Amino acid sequence: MTKILCIALNPAIDISSDAEVVRHTHKTRTHNQQQFPGGGGINVARVIATLGGTCELMFLSGGATGELLEAMLKPLPIVERTFRIHDPVRVAFAVHETSTNLEYRFVPEGPLVTRAELEPLFQAVASSDADYVVASGSLPRGAPDDTYVRLAKLVAERGGMFVLDTSGAALTQAMSGARMFLVKPSLGEFETFLGRKLAHHEVGKAAQAHIRTGAAKYIAVTLGADGAVLASADQIIQLPAIDVPVNSATGAGDSFVAGMVWSLAEGHSIEDAFRFGQAAGAATVMTSGTELCRQQDVLDLYRREIRAAGSSLD
Repeated sequence: MTKILCIALNPAIDISSDAEVVRHTHKTRTHNQQQFPGGGGINVARVIATLGGTCELMFLSGGATGELLEAMLKPLPIVERTFRIHDPVRVAFAVHETSTNLEYRFVPEGPLVTRAELEPLFQAVASSDADYVVASGSLPRGAPDDTYVRLAKLVAERGGMFVLDTSGAALTQAMSGARMFLVKPSLGEFETFLGRKLAHHEVGKAAQAHIRTGAAKYIAVTLGADGAVLASADQIIQLPAIDVPVNSATGAGDSFVAGMVWSLAEGHSIEDAFRFGQAAGAATVMTSGTELCRQQDVLDLYRREIRAAGSSLD
């Protein structure tokens, strides 16, 4: 059986609420509060479990909020491995303004970690036999910018496939110094790495050019409402966005990655996995707050898009 390991170096407790109007200075009364275990790697693990897959999850946890996060994860069908840190896990908050349908997201930078606190996780990844290792999310303060580069090398050395979804300096370091199986930046993140703006028709060629440096086998660039692009050394696939009602974008990128990795672990082609990832991301957009996708929504959207693609080829 194909094994998946998810890594969350900067997890969070994600809280979401609705409010009629968000105003400065005055109290904003909220309702419909929801809370879920969150942060990139945890979201990926949650979606894989929702899709019926199994995975192991390694994450950093500290403080009273860390204890709450661990309690929230226990009911889920995920094999957890916790690595202790001194500082507390962050709490993120999102408010959906019902009068405008806008979403306001407040995301703390997270705990300060030491290299000594990270070392046990590096050792665990080095000894893991997972086929796919998925690292998703920002780095906590104190973690070196090349942390994901080091993890990618540990995975590659034993023949595993490293999948990354991050941003900023961590993405720049990984795109310059790692050898990854798949990396999934958003268009803005990819443009920041390249240092230039890209028209949508330029994205595939730009990703393909970077693949030829040896940084990754595949690059999937999400374009928001304009779909996504998947590039390899010899192929570019561009898909339009799936038309769904939009409630919240929180976790859509993590769901995209989870859908792709789950599909690949099930033995599907990279092209099918790309379509499945897009369906998982779109299904998450349909849910409110920090809730992620529902299995039936993902399957329905995927089948709908496969039928549409078949019709377009007739």
